[in-house]
Amino acid sequence: MTTVSLLHEPHHDGSPLYVSDDHPAPGGRVRLRLRTSSDDPVERVWVRTTYDAEPVFHECAVEETADDTVWWSGEVLAHNPVTHYRFLLSGPGGQRWLTAAGVVDHDPPDTFDFTVSSHDPPPDWGRDAVVYQVFPDRFARSARADERPTPTWAVAATWDDEVVFELDDPRTATQLYGGDLDGVVEHLDHVAAVGATVLYTTPVFPGESNHRYNASTFEGVDPVLGGDEAYARLSTAVHDRGWRILGDLTTNHTGDTHEWFLDAADPASDRRTWYHFAADGSYECWMGWRSLPKLNLDEPGARRAMVSGPDSVVARWLRPPYAVDGWRIDVANMTGRLGAVDVNRAVAQDVRRTVAAERPDGLVIGEHNHDASGDLDGDGWHGTMNYSGFAWPVWSWLRDPDSPARPFGRPVPVPRRPGPQVQRSLREWLARYGWRASTTSWNVLGSHDSARIRTVVGDPATHRLAVGLQFTLPGVPMIFAGDEIGLQGVAGEDSRRPMPWHHPDTWDHTTLATYGALARARAEHVALRRGGLRWAHVDDDTMVFLREHPDGSVLVCARRAPGPAIDLPVELGEVVVSTEADPVGPQAAGHLGLTIYRV
Repeated sequence: MTTVSLLHEPHHDGSPLYVSDDHPAPGGRVRLRLRTSSDDPVERVWVRTTYDAEPVFHECAVEETADDTVWWSGEVLAHNPVTHYRFLLSGPGGQRWLTAAGVVDHDPPDTFDFTVSSHDPPPDWGRDAVVYQVFPDRFARSARADERPTPTWAVAATWDDEVVFELDDPRTATQLYGGDLDGVVEHLDHVAAVGATVLYTTPVFPGESNHRYNASTFEGVDPVLGGDEAYARLSTAVHDRGWRILGDLTTNHTGDTHEWFLDAADPASDRRTWYHFAADGSYECWMGWRSLPKLNLDEPGARRAMVSGPDSVVARWLRPPYAVDGWRIDVANMTGRLGAVDVNRAVAQDVRRTVAAERPDGLVIGEHNHDASGDLDGDGWHGTMNYSGFAWPVWSWLRDPDSPARPFGRPVPVPRRPGPQVQRSLREWLARYGWRASTTSWNVLGSHDSARIRTVVGDPATHRLAVGLQFTLPGVPMIFAGDEIGLQGVAGEDSRRPMPWHHPDTWDHTTLATYGALARARAEHVALRRGGLRWAHVDDDTMVFLREHPDGSVLVCARRAPGPAIDLPVELGEVVVSTEADPVGPQAAGHLGLTIYRV
């Protein structure tokens, strides 16, 4: 078994204990603190930053020595919009660098440097949120739904029908269960029990599919969902609870039945250049799907219509009576990118400016299922759906070897990896995205596009452990409706099974209660929302870390299997919450599960 003891390692992160201001004004000075151990003979420390890409060193001074901890203090100037920095440590043992990915004794590239940004920060509510994702067709069906005819493109299904999820079966996209927005309103008490503060729905615009990512228009809400009035009722109900509501927008493409595309099919149309047509009449689309023609956002008219200014789609739905609080941007990674053309950053900036003009505290989250770091440097998307930096590492630590689930696009399942490899992955991704973007990004264990976490891990106890990590590692928990009661699904389409409201006997009520308890703990302990991340101990089957904040800290112990006692020089207080039936401290042999302690 591989064991890594990390508690005495030199440490710095972007949290308030270490950074005086995480959004300084341009030209402002930021005080940085570094923690070392008295057992580690560090004699001198410098913070190295890059002003206009030129390295500059500033020496740090010892600020305080307390018990076995030495606190160093230094300063950087927010000269550039995003300032990169790292620490150089010198002592009898030689020289070492401390970057956001950890301590190394070689000269690393700048990829994992710490960052501080003078761009406007994300809204506080977005960083403190618990997000609940609803796929409207499969969440709940109100009595009003019975009055609506089935669209001609759809295949009607009853709530207990088995989901068709083979991509080569046309029913996968056309099987319609008839969930609607008033059905969501009727079940907001359940969303509250889960502990959510933000409701995020997949698209509500009309589209000839059950997922509606192939919009026919952005001018109104699908009548099958109840139309504009139902969306306004949902928004009002959500806001009346003090929550937020987020929409889902396909800036990358429309449907092939969209009014813009139908007009653009005429070579003489002014909208012809809004899409990527070839001379023979063919056109670019998303991943070969002809029903999803790709927008040309390098074209000013398309940009204005979709994302830029008060007349854009982005702006319109932020205003009453819908008053959405921001957007999740579908395939944000591909938006504005095609071959040699790359206006993705400009589009992200446009979206951000448009949202800020209509709603200064609006949130913008970009979907990105691999490395989003190039898109997260401060003036575009506030954060991302963090598949690569959270979901896949957690899957690889907890995956049932017999599970058929795998990340979308990957030809084989993720391997089951030991703790040190998983910890390294979590650490590198947090470093790559930067503290501010990471703590705003969504910790997903799955979504409507992936397998269900219960299917990945195979059993309720390990599922609850995964949820514990979702609520205690830096980032914003995002729950796909149904995970909280143990729904299964081997792939994205299979995961879109209807919520079994009329079969409560099939629910995992213990797991549902765990979600609520973890959400309450996150709300009550600022360290779980704003605290730093300092790793204490990692072995193959155990990960222990501290979330530290000036207003109180906690220690988290996660075990994927029963394990021996761990010697940690940390005095533990009461148990905050645990997924174990009978929790004990890391200093005693423990069972599978996750426990949070006050420290």
